[in-house]
Order: sequence, then structure tokens, then C-alpha cells
Amino acid sequence: MEKILLTGGNGFFCSRFTKRYKDSYEILSTDVPDLDITDEKKIMETFKEFNPDYVIHAAAIASTDFCNKNPEIAYKVNVTGALNVAKACKETNAKMIFISTEQVFNGNLKSGPYTEEDIPQPDTMYGKNKLEAENLLKEILDDLWILRFTWLFGLPERNCGMSPNILWNTISIALKGKKTKVTSNEYRGLTYVNELIDQFSKIFNIPYGTYHVGSQNNLNRYEISCLILKELGLENRIDELLENDTEKYKNHHRDIRLCTDKIAKYGIKFSHSKEAIKKCIKEYKFKI
Repeated sequence: MEKILLTGGNGFFCSRFTKRYKDSYEILSTDVPDLDITDEKKIMETFKEFNPDYVIHAAAIASTDFCNKNPEIAYKVNVTGALNVAKACKETNAKMIFISTEQVFNGNLKSGPYTEEDIPQPDTMYGKNKLEAENLLKEILDDLWILRFTWLFGLPERNCGMSPNILWNTISIALKGKKTKVTSNEYRGLTYVNELIDQFSKIFNIPYGTYHVGSQNNLNRYEISCLILKELGLENRIDELLENDTEKYKNHHRDIRLCTDKIAKYGIKFSHSKEAIKKCIKEYKFKI
């Protein structure tokens, strides 16, 4: 049985990955405080002891505000930590999957969807960290996949990590019953996490390189939130719960959608965000 080591193992993606593949691979799921990726010595010891075939490096500080306010801490985790993992992969001949982000394009002036050939221009510390880590890892490893994820969404699951996402955020608005501003000037790909995980093992068989991963989406964030309420049977409460925020990103619309044609050529394809949201709500039979 092949071995997979996960960093950020308690997080939204990796906890669900372990749940899905625990019988298909020998998985070592690591997270703080058990394994601090900024501790190079401990990382090397852990890798040599487990001797993984694959490493999925998902550990990161992803909060944009925190990274902007604490750049040294963010760099230590998001860049130095990634380098420590890459060095250990090289030492143990493990193949590395580096989880990156659509947010490397956060400062680009043109609109998405962006291809892998477009030059990222991040304007947040988190995006800058991820892009720098991408470039440094390529200098260390040949056996490397860089996956730039779109925004993942899903619902709470037992013994799985949770993070803010468009679906759960909108459900939370409905549960609280408090009118909330949602911008109509933002466009992002929105990917159902389970749809990604179900196909993830295919990635081990595609050529190394950088790939954009996730769903296509033609709706803005406000339209998506309206869609979610409709799918929950709350169409008559849209005006009560949502306020269309036309001021946020008014001067420059935020559009960080990704073109995923490259990875689709290898049979890794995703539903459009609209259909994926409907699928998720239907699977969970979620009702308010």
C-alpha cells in the first residue's frame, strides 16, 4: 500500500481526504502541535521515519487579514515551512503536491479566468507567500505538482475540519436571520470539496507541473448567495437576509476565476459551481 503524508491534516481539505482514502493508502495526517512545519529537524525526522511515497502539503496560514498584519509569521509558515517540506521530500524521494491558491492573481488588472500561462501579480501577503513558495519549490524538486485551488465549499462533517466558505457562510446568514451585505463585484470559482477529493488520486498519474483546479462559475458572489437561499427553499427571504453590496470592489472588480482546461485534458473535470452547489445541498439533504 502506498504511503501519503499530509500536512495541515486537521484542515477542511485534508481531514476529508483522510476520511475518503484511509482504506486505499497508508496515511499519516499531521498538524500542529504534533508536527510544526517550521521545525526543519522534526520535519526531516518524521519524513525519514514514515518514508512517504506522496506528500500533500496543505498546511498554511490562509487568513488574508492575519497574513497582512503578521507578515513575518506568515512567511515563516507559508514559505519557510513549505521549503522544509520540499527538502524532506527530496531527501526521502517523495513526490510532492503543493496546495496553492487562486489568490496569486488577486492583484492582476485583467479579468479571469486565468490560465497557467498568465503571470500572477498578488497584492496580499498570503498570495505573495504562495507564489514565492511555488517558485522556490520548483528550484528544489522535479517531482512536484503545484495545484492552485479555487475556493472550496462544503458542509460540516463529523470529525472533519471546517473553514469559511460560500455555502456555509450563506447558511449561517439564514440561521442568524441578520441582513448581511454580499458583494456583486466579485467572481470566483467555487468548488465542492467532495467532488475534488473523489478525483484526487488521478493527480498522481498526470505529468508534474502547475495546474488550476476547480469549477467554472459565471455568477457573482451575491448571485451565488441568492441561488443558495433558493435551493434551501428560502427564496422569499432573500431581500430580508441579503443586501447587494455594490460598493466593495467598485473601482476594480475582483475576478480571480481560473481556467482549468489544462487539468481537464487528463480527465479531471468539475461541475459548474451552480450545479455543484445544488449537488452538495441535495446530498446532505440540508434543511433550515
